[in-house]
Amino acid sequence: MKKDTKIARLGRPHAKDRPVAVNPEIVRASTILFPDMDSYDAAGKEKYTTLRYGRHGTQTAFALADAVAELEGGYRAIVMPSGLAAVSASLLAYAKPGTHLLVTDNVYGPTRNLCESYLRPLGVDVEYFAPRTGAEIADLIRPETVAIYCESPGSGTFELQDILAIASVAAPRGIPVMNDNTWATPLLFPSFEKGVDISIHAATKYIVGHSDAMLGLIVCSEATWSTVRNMVGLLGYSTAPDDCYLALRGLRTMGLRLERHQQNALKVARWLEARPEVAAVHYPALESHPDHALWKRDFNGASGLFAFTLKSNDHEAARRFADGLDYFGIGSSWGGFESLITLPHPTRNHEASVDDRVLVRLHVGLEDPDDLIADLAAGLTAQFK
Repeated sequence: MKKDTKIARLGRPHAKDRPVAVNPEIVRASTILFPDMDSYDAAGKEKYTTLRYGRHGTQTAFALADAVAELEGGYRAIVMPSGLAAVSASLLAYAKPGTHLLVTDNVYGPTRNLCESYLRPLGVDVEYFAPRTGAEIADLIRPETVAIYCESPGSGTFELQDILAIASVAAPRGIPVMNDNTWATPLLFPSFEKGVDISIHAATKYIVGHSDAMLGLIVCSEATWSTVRNMVGLLGYSTAPDDCYLALRGLRTMGLRLERHQQNALKVARWLEARPEVAAVHYPALESHPDHALWKRDFNGASGLFAFTLKSNDHEAARRFADGLDYFGIGSSWGGFESLITLPHPTRNHEASVDDRVLVRLHVGLEDPDDLIADLAAGLTAQFK
């Protein structure tokens, strides 16, 4: 079954002997009733994949988890209430006092904050590696290394890690490779084909697709499933079935939306490359991107999120530029149908692709790209003549 067919069918009821609704029902429940003690006890052995107690999920959450796991090629998936919850549970499943954790230096800001504000004081030795890393990660691995955390492309400056090479070093040592795959989704980066053991998604973004639900997903290999799922259970995470329903509904159109996001983003990014105010555009789908060859090898496409560096270091002018745009909203998150702008300030231990010059992050939505370009042109001309 091709991916476009999978995305239309997975996680949906299919019955030839009776009428069924196109979409799965929303099942809200805390208590699940059983006919006898034997069936109650039996359900307890598989409480995370079958009905046992509402906190562990109902049919709505299981349908979403199963659909995304199969789409990405993982063993099983866990639905979480947010992307950061998915990050936290995955890291806490492995990072214990006295262990060593390798984390890419271009990681999502709240993930770095979790590492610095909670894991490090807990006694975890967190070490950040250069964003453009492959098999040389072997030089950083220690006997106490418990996981390698990637984000490819990474937040802000969009460098790629060579995950195939990292996995080739980690797998023989029994070290799981985690990857935040939110930017690419299960459609554009086949995580488990590339050696990832735990794939993390802020499903709030492209999977939901409409900026109206908070959701995360952890997709696991068979070897990592029990460790991660038990940690999620210990932490007591639970996800509303209504949000799972919205994610399932968004999933059906994700392939079409991503095609348009890439089409629009490429047009805007190529236009920005030619602007005299712009020093560099950080979008892996561009031929000028330092990791373009790696992106072309490993990815099936690009989404609508990228950044560009201005030649100017006038941050007040940048704020006026963002304030004056008509078609780019100012707000956190991305992945919805609407275009957004933020002015990030990424923290790095290693040399970054940006310096004190203004860094602008765009999410290019589903509007007409000519309107978006006209909006950006007016703002750049007004503030950075």
